[in-house]
Parts: sequence; C-alpha cells; structure tokens
Amino acid sequence: MLTVLMFVVFFLLLFISLPVAFALGIAAVVTLFIDSGWSSLALIPSIMYSSISSFTLLAIPFFVLAGVIMGYSGISKRLIDFAYLAFGHRKNGMVIVTIVAAFFFSAISGSGPATVAAMGTILIPALVKNGFKPESASALVASSGSLGIILPPSIAFIVFGVIASDFISISIGRLFIAGIVPGILLAASLLITSIIINKKDRKRRDDAKEEFTVAEKAPTIEIIKAFFKALLGLMIPVIILGGIYSGIFTPTEAAVVAVFYSLIVGLVFYRELKLKDLSKILIDASVQSAVIMIIIGIASLFSYIITTQQVAETITSNVLSLTTNQAILLLIVAIILLIIGTFIDAISAFYIFVPLLMPVLLEVGVDPTTIGVMMTVGLAIGLFTPPVGLNLFVASGISGVSSEGIVRGAGPYLVASLVVLLLVMFFPVISNGLPNLLDV
Repeated sequence: MLTVLMFVVFFLLLFISLPVAFALGIAAVVTLFIDSGWSSLALIPSIMYSSISSFTLLAIPFFVLAGVIMGYSGISKRLIDFAYLAFGHRKNGMVIVTIVAAFFFSAISGSGPATVAAMGTILIPALVKNGFKPESASALVASSGSLGIILPPSIAFIVFGVIASDFISISIGRLFIAGIVPGILLAASLLITSIIINKKDRKRRDDAKEEFTVAEKAPTIEIIKAFFKALLGLMIPVIILGGIYSGIFTPTEAAVVAVFYSLIVGLVFYRELKLKDLSKILIDASVQSAVIMIIIGIASLFSYIITTQQVAETITSNVLSLTTNQAILLLIVAIILLIIGTFIDAISAFYIFVPLLMPVLLEVGVDPTTIGVMMTVGLAIGLFTPPVGLNLFVASGISGVSSEGIVRGAGPYLVASLVVLLLVMFFPVISNGLPNLLDV
C-alpha cells in the first residue's frame, strides 16, 4: 500500500510539471514519513550519501569533465569538418556526415543532449541547405543524439551497472562493449531512414523549384589533412575502450585518462583551449555533474523504499503467476520503458525500474547484459519523444523549430529505432556477441 501511495504521489507531481528529481524526492520522503514518522527522515542523508559515494560512479563527473573540455578544444568541429569533406559531396552526403559525426561524438561525450548541442549548431543549417525541411533536419539531429547513451563511454551504462550489481555481477566494461553493435545498428537504421526522407524532401523542393546546395568534392589531400586534424579526437574512444579491455585501467580510471588526454590535445596540439577557459570548464562540468549526482541521490530514496518494502519480490511472483513466456515479458518491459522514457530521464528510470524489472527478467532467463542494453536503447528512444525528450528541446533551441514540429519530423526515426529495440530484445547475440568474443 505504501508503495502504491509513493507512485501515486510521484505521478501526480509529474502531472503538475514538477521536475522529475523533485517529484521522486518528495514522493519518497512523504512515503517514509507516513511509514515511520519523523525518525525515518534521519535516514535520508545516509541513503543519499551511500548511493553517490560509489567508486564506479566517480567515473561520471570525470567523463562529464572530459566532454566539456572536448567541446572547448574544438574536437567536435574537427570531426564534423572531416566527415563533411569526406562525404559531403555525395548524393546523401549530409545525412552520412550527421550520422558519422553523431556516432563519433557520442563515443566521446557519453551524453545524448551534449551530442545534439555539439552538432546541431553546425549541422542543422547545413542539412536545410542540402534539401531537408527544417523539421526533418532537427529531427535527424535529435534522434541521432540518442546514440550518446548507447555507445561507450555511456553514463547510462555506468548507472545501470551500479544498480544491477545488487542483483547479479556485471562489469561496466562489458556493458560498454555490449553497446557498440546496437549503436551501429541504430546509426544504420537512422541513416537508411534519413536517405528516404531526404529523397522525398528534395523532390518536394524540385517540384516547388526551391534551391538547395550540394557540396563540391574536396581534393583528396584536403580530406587527408582533415583526417589527421580529427585523428586525436577519434583516438579518444579507442584509448578508453582499449585501456579497459586490456586491463590497463578500470572505467573510472579511464574517465580520468580521458580528462588528461583532452587537456593535452586542447592545450598543446589544437591550442584552442586556453588556460583562462579552465575556470569556465570546471564550472560547467561541476554544474552538469551536480545535476546528475543529485538525481542519483534522490532517486536512490525511491529505490530504497522499493527494496525495503519488497516490491520487486511481490511484482516478480505476481507477474510470473500470470506468464513465464520470455517473449511476452520482454514486450511488456519494452512498452513500459517506451512510455516511461517519454516522462523520465534514463538515470531516474533506472533507479525506479531496474529493481522492479531485473528480478522478473532474470527469473525467465534473460541475459543481464541484454537487459542493460535493451533498457538503455528503450530509454534512449525517450530522448527524442515528447513530452520530456531532452534532445527535442536542445534541437528546438538551436534550430528555432517548435518541439511539436520536430516531433512530427521524428516519426520515421522513432519507427526505425523501435525496429532496433526489437532486434536487441529477441537476438541476444547483438549485445553479447562482441563482449563474448573479446572475453570481457
């Protein structure tokens, strides 16, 4: 009964547009107070502190700091310049440029909104000039930004790994590697969808006799120069994953390495990063990290109540009494994730639903790595679906297109992403094949 009350309060607070983190916290505090009175409130600081004091979670502020440094260092611009020179002259060149840039920047930033922010300013206007409608261009950048939480180093995978460790042993390194193939599949599906949309948009412009531009083919020497300029940025995911896989350092240590590598690249090689920028960088990274850690701390209260009230055990027994069919349960979980992802960010969703869904899925034999990838892909789709799709709002702020217009343009990308989610769910080799091959 207490848990029902907590969820009712939580969704009522969401309904009145209270931020997710505060809705989670208030619902949890109200439930604790009703259960045990004032004395229970003394538990709140210790619960929150213990949830954020994990050594593994220390990777989050360092990866955030590395991402901010890369933004100031001009790494994202060099990646886009290289992709533009290499593919911009092709028939669907700007589509390829967008997906390639999103793929590599996602593998650097680990964040969906950060990926959209880094690419959108440059790529949305370029896509419009290349024949896309503004709504379609903004939708492409918003949806491709969802790669940010799937490709390593993914903050979402770090959080999932920490929560899932209460149920089964799973390494963050394995989750990182497991996200690569699904990320490639999602990128490919968005690419194919974009090519179809671009063809329709260009035909519309031809019929209306509107002009659009196609880049001229760059000399090979210019492409080679752009590649070497971007090479130091392209090496970041290689260094991170190579170090983790080879056992040289842990994911947390890899985040620290990423920070120092980014500083060296920005200060010494690219020289776009200035010492006077360091204060701004540290402030930006601190604010972003604080937001994430506050969400984790508050969401842990919610998770604590779910655990102490044995909600997961009750749900597991009730669900398995209805069906033990793995396919049906996977579809139910996917639907839950898609609905929840439209309201709640991935970190909050993990703290609420991993304790609830993990025991059920493990009981019917679903591989824990598959669970992590499936949940992350499902919640990644929520980044560009209304009403709380963060990527939508970032893309809207950059392009000036209303979020409603971007939602209409994102429809085809949603369908393509759902296909990938179904593949990940029902073909475990997609998420497990590469980690098993590398023996991670």
